[in-house]
This record gives sequence, structure tokens and C-alpha cells, in this order.
Amino acid sequence: MALMITDECINCDVCEPECPNDAIYMGEEIYEIDPHKCTECVGHFDEPQCVQICPVACIPVNPAHQESRETLWQKFERLNAQKAAREQAAREQAAQAEGAAAPTPPSAS
Repeated sequence: MALMITDECINCDVCEPECPNDAIYMGEEIYEIDPHKCTECVGHFDEPQCVQICPVACIPVNPAHQESRETLWQKFERLNAQKAAREQAAREQAAQAEGAAAPTPPSAS
């Protein structure tokens, strides 16, 4: 099950940095949760951190995105694999840029 933020949200900004999957973002009027990224903190914590920290209790389960704990775990694994691939690509790109910028040593004659 993914979570959702209701219109009772007061935009206090405490939930967004707590999300380990970067699923929480500022919508047009209130914060929103991307259901494709929300794992209810499965794989990171025992309980959803946004729910724990929300001062107005406006983060219920999203009825449109009912998921089992197993499905949430699979989503966590997929998101982690995607993150690892992005980080690896960034490291490779940085290494290539560093290699291209390195001066060529003078040849010994």
C-alpha cells in the first residue's frame, strides 16, 4: 500500500526529508506522495517515517494503491537497484570527465 497526503496537510515540510525513497514532493498546493516510489518505508524502517513525524496525522493508506508487504519489498528492491545503477553511471561519467581533463604527461625523449 502506498500512502497519500490529504488536504489537511499544513505544508510544515517535516515529512519530505524523512522519506528514504524521495517519494514525497511539493504538489500544487500541498505535499504529495508518488505511489510508484512509496514503500511505506519497507526495507528502511519498521514504520513509515512520514506518518510518525506528521503533526496533523494527514497521511493515511492510499486506497487506490493497495499493496502487500511482499509487493512493497519488491518495490524497495527495484528502487534500490535503480538508484545503484544511477550512482554507478554517475561515477563512470565523472571518471571519464576526469580522465578527459587530465593533462597528458610530456613524453620522455
